[in-house]
Amino acid sequence: MKRKRIGLAEHFNFRKIILFTLPSVVMAVFTSIYSIVDGVFVSKMVGDTAFAGLNLIWPVIMILGAIGLMFGSGGSALIAKTLGEGDREKALGCFSFLVIAIAVAGVVFGGIGLAVVRPVAALLGKDASPETVRFAVLYGMILLAGLPFLMLQFAFQSFLVTAEKATLGFAVTVAAGLTNVALDALFIAGFGWGLAGAAAATVVGQAVGAVVPVVYFACRNSSLLRFSKPRFEVKSFFRACANGSSELLSNISFSLVSILYNTQLLRLAGDNGVIAYGIIMYMSTIFFNIYFGFSMGIAPVVGYHFGAQNTDELKNLRKRCLVIIAVLGLALTGISEALAVPFAKIFATSEEVYLLTRNGIYLYSLAYLLMGVSVFGSAFFTALNNGLVSASISFIRSLIFQCGTILLMPVWWGLAGVWLAAVAADVLACAVTVSFFLLMRKKYRY
Repeated sequence: MKRKRIGLAEHFNFRKIILFTLPSVVMAVFTSIYSIVDGVFVSKMVGDTAFAGLNLIWPVIMILGAIGLMFGSGGSALIAKTLGEGDREKALGCFSFLVIAIAVAGVVFGGIGLAVVRPVAALLGKDASPETVRFAVLYGMILLAGLPFLMLQFAFQSFLVTAEKATLGFAVTVAAGLTNVALDALFIAGFGWGLAGAAAATVVGQAVGAVVPVVYFACRNSSLLRFSKPRFEVKSFFRACANGSSELLSNISFSLVSILYNTQLLRLAGDNGVIAYGIIMYMSTIFFNIYFGFSMGIAPVVGYHFGAQNTDELKNLRKRCLVIIAVLGLALTGISEALAVPFAKIFATSEEVYLLTRNGIYLYSLAYLLMGVSVFGSAFFTALNNGLVSASISFIRSLIFQCGTILLMPVWWGLAGVWLAAVAADVLACAVTVSFFLLMRKKYRY
């Protein structure tokens, strides 16, 4: 028997929240496969230097790719609110325009990135070996050429949830991930293309995640969204940008923090420190994306009920989602601690890298306890079309707390301070997020 589709307008209990957000969670996790699969193949078949180069330039790629995430999350919040208000024609016009804007932005920023990738890689790798910098430039140039695909894929992950087609989004993301895996094996192991093969496989996988949704929305379909005559409204456009600014800021900040981590680790542990951090970030990215996928999955529901002025359901969603976030925090921390040894062994190619990675995971894992609170809080206020509060949470967490702790804590505790910096930052960010929830409860009556 076919399961009844859960609609945005329904009342959500725990079961419905989990079922509705599960495809988004899996979508977000499968997106992580790109860098992880590349990392496995590169570390095992190309070498540590290429692996270090990949990790050196990856944060820069994600800064640019996050622009698509901004349009997707911020635009989805605006579209969901407009649908909740009953104006579907306006929602379709806004959606169509945003997709065009994302594609154009991908071309423009990809071109800019190609022009500056060499000096940027040299700056980031000033304490790394010349060969590591060379690999970083090679990997970066190929991914920048495919930047429009990455940005569109990020955006469609949000748009498909708003269209009540999260399952389709899940299927597309799985197909993109499997394409990446298969082509990594073919290009690296089969053709011997090395790091260039890993980058090419990633771009083709991202193209699958971008092109399939374009074809779907261009055809007649049963979802809430489809392409129509683009509708550009200055106010709506900038509102979408403002709504999604927190997600953009969060990802930019995450990349900047990664750069600071690499800088500190190059100083304290050399190239091996960068390799160990890259491995830890593979696990961290998966766990962060579980929180992020859940938050982005429930955001259109929050936006819809906000537009419909259903404050009772907003209160219900906030309470139940925070309970789920708390349970996830305990579960992910336990899983991370249990997997520290086997996960480190999968990637490490030397005893020194293995020990650095294992010990780092043991300490860094404590951050997962509270990480989800600020991630959910930022997405929740984005869905309420309050870009200022949403961006404030992301800014304070990432640019103040995370940057501050990674700069200060290694001074006092050395290498252990590097891994514990994330823990301290998320404890502080959780307190700030709870404060915003309390301050805004009267305004939104949740």
